[in-house]
Amino acid sequence: MGSFVVLISLTMGSIIKLRWINLIGAAMFSVYSILIGSFPTFIMNFGIVLIDIYFLTKLYKVEA
Repeated sequence: MGSFVVLISLTMGSIIKLRWINLIGAAMFSVYSILIGSFPTFIMNFGIVLIDIYFLTKLYKVEA
């Protein structure tokens, strides 16, 4: 389900919507990877979460 949400995020015309939806999908996939015990997958997706947060912070500071 998390991968599907990430896939949907790539269809967004707005970079802010893309980042938010990608963040949700990567967070979902992070939780799933912890549940199945896949630590490398968790690290990769948690990294995506952190990257999305970083860029969303930058985007909102520019708009303010």
